[in-house]
Amino acid sequence: MTDPRVTVVVITYNRRDEVLRTLAHMTALPDGAPIIVADNASTDGTAEAVSRTFPDVELLCCDRNLGALARNLAVRHVRTPYVAFCDDDTRWQPGSLLRAADLLDEHPGLASVTGRCLVEPGLAEDPITPELRYSPVPGPDWLPGPALLGVMAGLTTFRVSAFREVGGFSPRMWLGGEEELLALDLAAHGWWMCWAEDVVIHHAPSVQRDPRRRRQLGIRNTLWTLWLRRPVRSAARRSVDVLRSAPADRATVSAVWEAVRGLPWVLRERRVVPRHVEEGLLLLEDAQRHSVARRYVG
Repeated sequence: MTDPRVTVVVITYNRRDEVLRTLAHMTALPDGAPIIVADNASTDGTAEAVSRTFPDVELLCCDRNLGALARNLAVRHVRTPYVAFCDDDTRWQPGSLLRAADLLDEHPGLASVTGRCLVEPGLAEDPITPELRYSPVPGPDWLPGPALLGVMAGLTTFRVSAFREVGGFSPRMWLGGEEELLALDLAAHGWWMCWAEDVVIHHAPSVQRDPRRRRQLGIRNTLWTLWLRRPVRSAARRSVDVLRSAPADRATVSAVWEAVRGLPWVLRERRVVPRHVEEGLLLLEDAQRHSVARRYVG
């Protein structure tokens, strides 16, 4: 049986064995859902292996590595009201897709539900968890969990109409902290996001990645998001915080240079968030400043 309310979208790139393990888990869930895999032009036989091993999974083969934009492409094929994003190294646990869909059903002003991440093999909580569980962002009384102004895509179920309303993930960001801009745009459009303790996802962090390049992208995208959506004073203050938390090395310098090169389009597309959203962001700054999870050390 599959839940007719949710579609799972998995993006992958050159992680054949990992995505096959994830699909074996996701297709065996008792509250399973239709699955779409968007393969970012892998060269390790990922697409062929997925097609052969999981013929009931819908496979989209991108002609190049689209990064997070592959999710946008997949959502165009979604026919259910909700979409749960799943990375090739994350696995939703039994009952969690159902619980997220129930929360979205019950609260029509809710755009997304982000779950609790347990890191394999020891299943310790992801270091970002305290920021989500104890979020100081004020929310309405009906909100079923702590109000968020940021999400982690691979842990989140979205209302498809809200996702499409704000245009999904920005093509400018590609990958690495791409969720920040999406979350701010959802909030600016009047949508709410929350965290749910009983929606559980396991994460087995892949070793098939370039940590230095991922760090560069994370710093660059965070700086771009700050200057796209925050008032000047806030953007400047948080930019200093971000750079202070990053190692003084060539990767950080490259990230800053990429961010500076993007300033012309950033200034053209700059739209500051409404005051109530900015007030929530101000409340988050102390936790972000002292966050272990937000240190750019990869």
